[in-house]
Formats: sequence, C-alpha cells, structure tokens
Amino acid sequence: MSDKNVLKVGSNEMELVDFRIYKEQDGQVYEGIYGVNVSKVREIIKLPNLTKLPGGPEYIDGIFDLRGVVIPVVNLAKWMDIIPPKDKTLSERIIITEFNNVLIGFCVHEARRIRRVSWSDIESTSFTSGDEGAFSKTKITGVTKIENDEVLLVLDLESIIEDLGLYTPSTEIDNNTIQKFSGTALVLDDSVTARRLVKNAMVEMGFNVVEAVDGEEGLKKLDDMLNIFGDTIEDELKIIISDVEMPQMDGFTFASRIKKDNRLKNIPLVFNSSISDHFSDMRGREAGADAYLTKFDASVFYTEIANTINKRSVVKSLETV
Repeated sequence: MSDKNVLKVGSNEMELVDFRIYKEQDGQVYEGIYGVNVSKVREIIKLPNLTKLPGGPEYIDGIFDLRGVVIPVVNLAKWMDIIPPKDKTLSERIIITEFNNVLIGFCVHEARRIRRVSWSDIESTSFTSGDEGAFSKTKITGVTKIENDEVLLVLDLESIIEDLGLYTPSTEIDNNTIQKFSGTALVLDDSVTARRLVKNAMVEMGFNVVEAVDGEEGLKKLDDMLNIFGDTIEDELKIIISDVEMPQMDGFTFASRIKKDNRLKNIPLVFNSSISDHFSDMRGREAGADAYLTKFDASVFYTEIANTINKRSVVKSLETV
C-alpha cells in the first residue's frame, strides 16, 4: 500500500464498509445504503452454514464457528422489519464486527466497497424512527451524501447489540475503592448514553464535568475555559476523555489539535471507544493520548483514569523542582 493511501492520524477521515439491504414494497425494489467503520470490521465472508438456535429470536439466523470462536449472526433485514425482494439474487455476506471486545456477525444483502469519507461530511443524527417500515428499528449515527446524490446511513451496530442483550456495559464497582479528585473533566462523545456513563463516573470521582458532542464542540469548550483560566488552565482542567468516532471532527483529529497547543498539550487525554482493535490503540497513542480504553468496564475505567491523572501530577511536581 502506498503511503498516500494510508489513513493518517489527524486527517479527520474514516473508512466505511459500504453495504446494501434491499426491500420490496408495492412491487418496487428499494436499495438501502449503509456503512460501518472499517475499524470495527474483522472480516467479511460468504454466508456460512449456520446452526439454528431453538427458541431464539427470528432475527438471529444462528451461530457458526470461526476458527474456534462461536459467532452469533444477526440478520439486519429481519431486525429492521424489511422484506427482501423475492425475485432479486442477493449476494449475502456476513460482516464480522468487533467492538467492545465482542464479536458479532451481521448478515447483509451485499457488501459493496470501502469508502473513505471526511467526518466533516457526516451530518450528526441519532434517532429511532417511529414510522412503519424499514426504519422502525433502525438506529443511525450519521448520514453522508455519495455519488448521484444518494445518501449513505452510518448504522449504529453497537446500539443494536445492546438492544439484543448481546452486550451490557459493566458499571458495578465498590464505591469505597474510587479515588477522589477535584477540578474539571471534559468529556466528548456523540452518544448520549455513553456520555452519561462517563459523566456519572467522573462525578463519582469528584469532578465537575463539561460535555461536548464532537471534536469541534470540544475545541470551543476549551476556548471558553482558556478565556477564563488562561495559562492556569492545567490547575482546573485535570483530564479530557474523548470518544474516537464523532461526526464533524473525530477524536484523533481533536487530540492532534490540542497537543499542538502549548497551553493544553500537558493535560492528560484518554480515549474511551467501542473500537477495540490494537491498531486504533496505536493510532490513539500516535495522536497523543495517555491511554486508550474500550467502552465500558467501570473497574478498568476508574483505575486507568486515576492512574493517568496521578502520573501527570507526579511529572508536574518533578517539573517544578
């Protein structure tokens, strides 16, 4: 692969697997265009022989063994209440995803290509439509235009597996073991649910929490704090916790920006993401993060946040000696 094709940290770009789901309605065939972050895709395979699960939900097509790992397969068309065309030949594929350290297969009608898009071209949205039809259960985190003025929907597969009960965040911890701090924490995440989990954890640790929904808003919140605290901002802002996938400006680009600012570069930054591949961890470190966490294990989260802040406090005290 040539260097110019490598997705660089701070480019504010992402790569999406473009996949299709077809439906038939009133005698017409409609094509739904969807995408999922390549970083969450382990591989794409042809539809294997599946073992049915007696008594399982209709949208679980079954399970199969992938090199010693049992993978459940969610049929996205069934989950979305879509009736596929009877007379159209479908090149069904299984997109095997990995996030939050969970492997899940999603059956789609066609996997088309890899697209590279800018986060600034993805319009933020998060909804569950109450309308009848294909979108009655669909959750979308963003939309972007592609060729021929068509729209690609970035599907929130994480919320699907949470709804299916295939993943539950670990939030239990002995409150007596939580180290207490003071000051402010800046939390960035476009997911209301994820942001609430992190905010509650940080409040439990004693922080005041400032929230942002993406990197652009995060920079604005930092500007506001700089206007108030100036060069003493490090005494108030103790840590920044950021998601990676965010419309408008992603976490890697946000981190690259603040690490170039001498007033902000020493403030600890931790990524908290559902992307659990090792490559993203490396990209996070390259962007300047002090730690990379996978959503959401409370005991790991509290420990890593405390360790990161304490480590910075030690370094700061040595710098003043």
